[in-house]
Amino acid sequence: MAAEENVPIDLRLVQVASPEEAEQHRFLGSPTVRVEGREIEPGADERETFTFGCRLYRTDSGFSGQPDERWLRAALRL
Repeated sequence: MAAEENVPIDLRLVQVASPEEAEQHRFLGSPTVRVEGREIEPGADERETFTFGCRLYRTDSGFSGQPDERWLRAALRL
């Protein structure tokens, strides 16, 4: 997708291995996708409850285990 948007990427995987690390990384659950350190899910950066577990995203088509592709495309364009 980054290639389609003509955006170079520097992909980093971060292992979160404990509830304490979830707090430290402001982790909202797995998978978490950030671009330039910002959550791609609209409004997610304002959350204050962090989770050491799986993440569900609320999309226009219902709950999903992955973020909406439009969010990622929008984040890549910033």
